[in-house]
Parts: sequence; structure tokens; C-alpha cells
Amino acid sequence: MTDRVPVRIRRLPHGAGLALPAYATPGAAGMDVLAAEDLLLAPGARHALATGFALAIPEDYEIQVRPRSGLALKHGISMPNTPGTIDSDYRGELKIILINHGAEAFTIARGDRVAQLVLAPVVRAAWEEVEELDDTARGTGGFGSTGGHATLG
Repeated sequence: MTDRVPVRIRRLPHGAGLALPAYATPGAAGMDVLAAEDLLLAPGARHALATGFALAIPEDYEIQVRPRSGLALKHGISMPNTPGTIDSDYRGELKIILINHGAEAFTIARGDRVAQLVLAPVVRAAWEEVEELDDTARGTGGFGSTGGHATLG
């Protein structure tokens, strides 16, 4: 097992009584995060859902916010900007932007698991401007140039 990275968390008043984000199983990559408010999410609607806490993520890390697969498959509940990124210098409340892709309104109750949080290292790019790029077998082909889904067959 790798070392654990300390992340400071501050519970906000409306987060009282809720469990902190936690790994559901020893092999889980993401921590389940709970809703700190009740919500009825209409079909096609989006909402920034309160979690009831704020973070101080260590420098050179981010928190990635990802949808829960069960909510997506069974109810069409996802995140329009997945994965969402929480930067290390953000100190406001962590909110989960949800969207209802389903045909029916979906009820979220305070304490429901609504997303997953993944702590990830950040590697910064250093641009190196050049006159030309090296050739590859793929070249400039994009947007399906390596084969459509039928070829995966």
C-alpha cells in the first residue's frame, strides 16, 4: 500500500452529522461523498449540490470528482464536466455539479452518496515551442481515424 497523503478538511455548519468522504472497500480508488442537502433533480436539469465541507488539498495534487456508475446506469444521473477538478488553491465548499439525463425526476436525500473523489498528483507541463513535430504512424489522423466501433467487433 502507498503512503496516505494528508488532506485537510473543514466541515461546514450544514455538513454536521454527515460522514466524511470515505473509501467503501479496501480496493476503491475513489471516496464516496455525500449530499448535504435534499434535491429533486428534474429531467435535463443541473444543480451544484452542497457537500457540507471545504478542503485544503496539498500543492501538486488535485481532487477529481467523478460520477457514481450506479446512478448513471440506473437513473441517468451524471456530471456534465466529468471528471471535475478541485484545485489545490480552492478553499470554498466542494459542490458536485449533477445533471439528470434520465426521463424522470430524481430525488436526492441528504446523506445519499452522490459522487466519488479521487486524490491525484498534478504534473505541470513546460511548453517547448518547435518548428516541426516528429512523425508517427498515426500522423494527423484524429476523430475516429484509428477505426470506428464496428472494427472493435
